[in-house]
Amino acid sequence: MSSELLDALTLLEKEKGISRDILIDAIEAALVSAYRRNFNQAQNVRIDINLQNGSMRVFARKEVVDQVFDSRLEISIEDAQRINPNYQVEDIVEMEVTPKDFGRIAAQTAKQVVTQRVREAERGIIYSEFIDREEDIMTGIVQRLDSKFIYVSLGKIEALLPLNEQMPNERYKPHDRIKVFITKVEKTTKGPQIFVSRTHPGLLKRLFEIEVPEIYDGTVEIKSVAREAGDRSKISVHSENEEVDPVGSCVGPKGTRVQAVVNELKGEKIDIVKWSDDPIVFVANSLSPSKVLDVMVNEGEKATTVVVPDYQLSLAIGKRGQNARLAAKLTGWKIDIKSETDARELGIYPREESFKLFADETDSEDEYDLELDMD
Repeated sequence: MSSELLDALTLLEKEKGISRDILIDAIEAALVSAYRRNFNQAQNVRIDINLQNGSMRVFARKEVVDQVFDSRLEISIEDAQRINPNYQVEDIVEMEVTPKDFGRIAAQTAKQVVTQRVREAERGIIYSEFIDREEDIMTGIVQRLDSKFIYVSLGKIEALLPLNEQMPNERYKPHDRIKVFITKVEKTTKGPQIFVSRTHPGLLKRLFEIEVPEIYDGTVEIKSVAREAGDRSKISVHSENEEVDPVGSCVGPKGTRVQAVVNELKGEKIDIVKWSDDPIVFVANSLSPSKVLDVMVNEGEKATTVVVPDYQLSLAIGKRGQNARLAAKLTGWKIDIKSETDARELGIYPREESFKLFADETDSEDEYDLELDMD
């Protein structure tokens, strides 16, 4: 070992944050194994590294005994006292056994140990950095594709975008820049492994946090998200500040904020509805853009029956039931939608306590809905 290597260890301590003492201990342990392996020695040895000039010596450590059974591990009291008269039985005697050509092996071993420890330290640093970013959003660059994953560069590491986390309406090619949601960070024998998603509801939430200052500073809160990635999503928003319109804040001037999110998600339609702790109001809002005449609540089964005008039935249900399905996910309530005619025939509408607000109001959120055609 040379003084240059010691200088390199000092530099690594500054740049990589790896303690020089830890590296020295690792090198010493590796040199012990290298000595035994290369020189067919089984005795207990100690490596002494001079931290001033980088020189290194090997010492065999033997126990002082009355009768020697294994000369590789033991030394007689007579031979020990010839070295130093003060030695007693059970003391340890150290004798230098440094081979002439051990320097070359030492240099190779030290290099391997340092390389390995640097790699481990870098993996540890990367893991620490990304475990803190779990459930966060990052911009990455598509590197390559195979049948199972898209490999996305996040700078220091490649993340894995599984097939089932890719949006069905997107096609990726190398060098594309995409925003991804970090779903999981794992430690493996090959280093940290990061999984990302383009379909996770958290991606939609994080995109709105980026685009809407009121969400970022906590004035407006996203209460729930329901998403069918690549097609349509709904989010419910709320503000404790009565002077703040949570839906308008998310839509932005002339729809610029929500449109930025739509563009990032390649045209995915987004409904923004006002959250309420009253399930009647919340369920009615969640079926936007459809108007609602009445909401009947079954608290025990957490189910609702919703009455809508006849001409709005298909709009409330949506294509292949999508609007009703998303509304149920958003609210956490089962939703059974009835037309006004069917509800009257069943005798469940109108009721004395009918929620008449929906029958009389104009849809105040129409101005916010960028995609009204549900076909």
